[in-house]
Amino acid sequence: MTRRHRTPLPAIRSAVRGDARRIHELIASHLGEGHLLPRELQELAVHVDRFVVAVDGRGSIVACGELAPLSHSLAEIRSLVVADRKRGRGIGRLIVDELRRRARSSGYDELCVFAHMPAYFARMGFSIVPHTWLPEKISVDCRTCALFRHCGQYAMVTDLVEPAATGRHTEHPLHV
Repeated sequence: MTRRHRTPLPAIRSAVRGDARRIHELIASHLGEGHLLPRELQELAVHVDRFVVAVDGRGSIVACGELAPLSHSLAEIRSLVVADRKRGRGIGRLIVDELRRRARSSGYDELCVFAHMPAYFARMGFSIVPHTWLPEKISVDCRTCALFRHCGQYAMVTDLVEPAATGRHTEHPLHV
């Protein structure tokens, strides 16, 4: 009987200033897939504190994701990337789960993502919504994007506010 050796999952941590160049390289190396927007190194360096990274046992950054505020109640997951050699191991989900936890603890009500592959995020509780439901995103990023109205991305949201645990069933106002 052969035993399959499993590589341990990478550690998830907050990005630090020295990670900006590697995050930039990771994003740039996956632009050809057509699912990411390019990011400038200087912009990443300014906002590196909004990123979480997955670091393997050798200290290499193998995945990243950013939690970007869009309003007082809405944050967005951006630049979610997992290195090709590490895909299919649940690392992307670990990044999303950590960003969701941080968004909730920061007081956001909703978390959104713009995705080319909506099924991936649907499995994590995100729902497709019309782009117009996210005017914060449109005014902050979309209007100045070269792909505005032609990006092919799906707008998706998930609610971060947990329902009150009252133990009682509440009727919908139209069904009372």
